Amino acid sequence: MNRIAVFGAVAMLAWVVVAYAQDGKVRAFHGEVSDSQCALNVHSLTRSHAEMLKIKSMGVGDARSCSQYCIQHQGGELVLVAGKTVFHLDNQNQVRQFAGQKAKIMGTLDPKTTIIHVVTVEIEAQAVDPPR
Repeated sequence: MNRIAVFGAVAMLAWVVVAYAQDGKVRAFHGEVSDSQCALNVHSLTRSHAEMLKIKSMGVGDARSCSQYCIQHQGGELVLVAGKTVFHLDNQNQVRQFAGQKAKIMGTLDPKTTIIHVVTVEIEAQAVDPPR
């Protein structure tokens, strides 16, 4: 009986630590909504769609169709690529329409699993070169 009480106390303490580690603050994450196959080097050495688009084996020539192909036919899932960091996204349906695009995702991050709980998604404004 004593072991059960100790185990329960340890489990409760672990839960509290996790709860505090996830501060629950909604913040902005910026990057490209991509597929896990390309982003995690499953079939791309550059962690991008460039190779697949060059050999025309996935999709119809753009990052969006490459991501959609990899999700439908290769078992991938949508992720957010922010520099060298790949974040998993908990609500695939909410981000599906942004595949292959730069986006700002508002959400909370679970630091242990690198999963973002998606609150909102919007397309990032693309930088435009000034007229010359």
